Amino acid sequence: MKKNYLYILLIAVFAYACSSSGGGDPDPSPNPNPDPDPVAAPSAATLVFPEDDSECTEGEILNDDTSRVDFMWNASQNTDSYEVSLTDLNTGSTSTFSASTNNKLINVIRGNPYEWFVTSRRNGTNATANSPTWRFYNAGPGVTNYAPFPAEAVNPPRGANLASVASVTLEWSATDIDEDIVEYDVYLGTTPDALQLLTTTADSTVDADVVSGETYFWNVVTRDSEGNTSVSEIFEFLVN
Repeated sequence: MKKNYLYILLIAVFAYACSSSGGGDPDPSPNPNPDPDPVAAPSAATLVFPEDDSECTEGEILNDDTSRVDFMWNASQNTDSYEVSLTDLNTGSTSTFSASTNNKLINVIRGNPYEWFVTSRRNGTNATANSPTWRFYNAGPGVTNYAPFPAEAVNPPRGANLASVASVTLEWSATDIDEDIVEYDVYLGTTPDALQLLTTTADSTVDADVVSGETYFWNVVTRDSEGNTSVSEIFEFLVN
């Protein structure tokens, strides 16, 4: 009996020693690879040159048709690279150019209107930031008076869905570096390829009768005192 008691005591001591030496589940260790801090999104660049609503007279003339212009902007925070988007306002075509610094030499057509902006990008994030959009005319040989820039829709905004109404006020904005805009031809229709002249006006607004359930398309021809014209893109809105 005494031997059995001693045997049970030895077993208990051995079990206690095993549990004290780490026989149980180990304590969870800290995560060796904690999530890194998120990458800060880039900020928008500030455009410098060519200036907005201006004639660009600087640049290297390559031939009668083309010059090379140095597009410049202020460096933006948290940015590794930039992309310049340049739109030919006569054709509506857009080209993009990558840059690792805050400038980019680009060949452009002389005597032609353009629109441009810069997109800031940063490695490690898909977030981007766009600068404001500027317009300019690239100086051309023998040009003494430039056509207006194409008008831009103010109201209704592009792609707007309007509540059921019987009349809509069309509003637009237009600029000309010669500041000699005299009038606008406003076209409206329910199909983009069959617009009808709504009115000719010196104002930048006009009221148009509309009906519910129709999608409307409209554009503006801007005319200056020298007879130069520009045609806006076709804008669209829906009347519910």
